[in-house]
Amino acid sequence: MTEFLRSSLELTVLLPGMLLACLPVKGYLRMSPARLAAVTVPLILFLCCAGGAVSCLFHVEALWLLFPAAAVMGTFYVHMVRITRLKSVSIYLAICGSFSCMCSTAVAVNSLLNPGEPALPLSLRSALFWFMICCLSVLAAWRPATRAARRLLEEEAFAQTWYVFWILPLLFIWLNLFILPRTPDILEPERLRQLYLLLSLAFLFLLLLFYALFYLMASSLNRNDRLRQENQLLSMQQARYDSLQAAIEQTRQSRHDMRHHFHILQGFAAQENWERLASYLDEVQGSIPESKLGLCENTAVDSVAGYFAMRYKECGIPVTFALDLPPQLPAPETDLCSVLSNLLENAMEAGMKTAPERRRAKVAAHLHSGHMVLLSVENTYDGKVREKDGVFLSSKRPGEGVGLQAVRHSAEKNGGYVRFHYGDGVFTANVILRGGK
Repeated sequence: MTEFLRSSLELTVLLPGMLLACLPVKGYLRMSPARLAAVTVPLILFLCCAGGAVSCLFHVEALWLLFPAAAVMGTFYVHMVRITRLKSVSIYLAICGSFSCMCSTAVAVNSLLNPGEPALPLSLRSALFWFMICCLSVLAAWRPATRAARRLLEEEAFAQTWYVFWILPLLFIWLNLFILPRTPDILEPERLRQLYLLLSLAFLFLLLLFYALFYLMASSLNRNDRLRQENQLLSMQQARYDSLQAAIEQTRQSRHDMRHHFHILQGFAAQENWERLASYLDEVQGSIPESKLGLCENTAVDSVAGYFAMRYKECGIPVTFALDLPPQLPAPETDLCSVLSNLLENAMEAGMKTAPERRRAKVAAHLHSGHMVLLSVENTYDGKVREKDGVFLSSKRPGEGVGLQAVRHSAEKNGGYVRFHYGDGVFTANVILRGGK
């Protein structure tokens, strides 16, 4: 019975591990926290009981049974969250790496508490010690996991770094397995037991240090990306300002010349030279610029819309804007400008590949209930839209399309919504943006 309890207790570290893994992805869960707990806890308890029974019947150390049990829970975790597989696997491996260092610490404590006995399997006290330090680590990491780690998930500028992050925890898992005592007498000298404890603590410290450096590097990359976006918005505002300034100057010059035109028109009318009068009116009308200089009352959105309006005109793509947005918005302007820029950029690229006679784009935005921004971008396209499991694939390179993924992320991070619809040569993006929490 004692062996069954000890083996089962070793596997219960899956409970704090799953809790810690869920903290940074709380907003991305496919089910409510209560329902998730109702499914996860019985599953882990079943794995613990099954592992304890297998360990007793076949005399297998529970530590090695932890690997298949962790694989089962990892598969469940990956399918439980609405983030990319790479991010979810990296988070799960990061926790496994930390817990493996704590396991080495528990093995070292076991050798110190039971001198003259094998370091493995763990005694009941050592297994309880491992479970307790794992629970304490969850409490210690609660705030960093819910704040710092969640910010890493939300930042798209850091996406490429996830491709290499998983290597770090795997490396430390391998190191902890490598220093694991294989024979009963290997830790018999007192000095070796103390050295093993120091080494396991050093591995844990180094892993946490690497995680901290990883976060600092991520923060720096995200800060640089925000500066890049702000510079891009400023360049759009400058281009829009130059365009408006040129249009205002042209309008001022036209008004200055208007009285001269009236004198000429008055002369044609006095001579009853109606044909020449009509011809001159057509000539003057063509030289008058459009009167509508602003597309939106919000300065930032007007800059983005005006910038793309000029680019669409250069590309020969007709575009219409219906932007009914006030100067102050309930949603962050940076998110709205990012979403609008990505959608207009994708629509313009699709328009360039579309037959000239079918090219068109429509953009509309307005407030709803005073606290939501509704945005719709519709454009024509030729060819085939590549989509897999609800994710749109890039037409430029293998893999996911970054633009639409960024749109989805910006919309959903504050409880918003995005829906893409396509068919009959028309692609429509409907986005709801809410204010920040």
